[in-house]
Amino acid sequence: MKKTFVFGTAIAMLAVSACALSSAAWAQDKKTAKPETKSPAKPQVKKEPKSDPTEQAVLLGQFNDWGAYKATPGGKKVCFALAKPATATIEPANKKRDPSYAFISTRPSEKVKNEVSAIVGYPQKDGVDASAAIGSATYVMYTQKDGAWVKNAAEETQMVDAMRKGTDLVVKSVSKSGAKTTDTYSLKGLAQAIDKVAEECK
Repeated sequence: MKKTFVFGTAIAMLAVSACALSSAAWAQDKKTAKPETKSPAKPQVKKEPKSDPTEQAVLLGQFNDWGAYKATPGGKKVCFALAKPATATIEPANKKRDPSYAFISTRPSEKVKNEVSAIVGYPQKDGVDASAAIGSATYVMYTQKDGAWVKNAAEETQMVDAMRKGTDLVVKSVSKSGAKTTDTYSLKGLAQAIDKVAEECK
């Protein structure tokens, strides 16, 4: 991966608009909902219109492999740190997919801080969790379409702390067709990007 990743590209911001911002509400509901005796119905994810990405977010700063951004969808402030994988593999190798990204979001109006998630670039296999590893620590990720979120919200603070101190984040997932992917993200610059997000989205 190039040392300087241009986070202001249309594809990156469209990915954020389509997944991060539109999925934010149900992802948070999933975390705060009380356990039920039966599986709840899957939430309906509203697709955002594809618009000029510069209208959706402003680059606050680029910190090595991570960029810090601010957006105001519906007048509500949202800030996030975003990165593209340093390396990405898929098995079988001839399978194709859209770009993948990792990001950490903060939404003051929803009292959400440092929500870890990923876009894997393809519809994932139903009932199969993704995983995220930093060193020897591994975290289970709940999947929906091409997005993945930390399954146990109580682990997020610990995970973000591990990411601040770690070298790489490795995200593994399985597509509907059974293809397996491994995305490795450099964590260089993540701490500074998160600090910039915290400064902007209080």
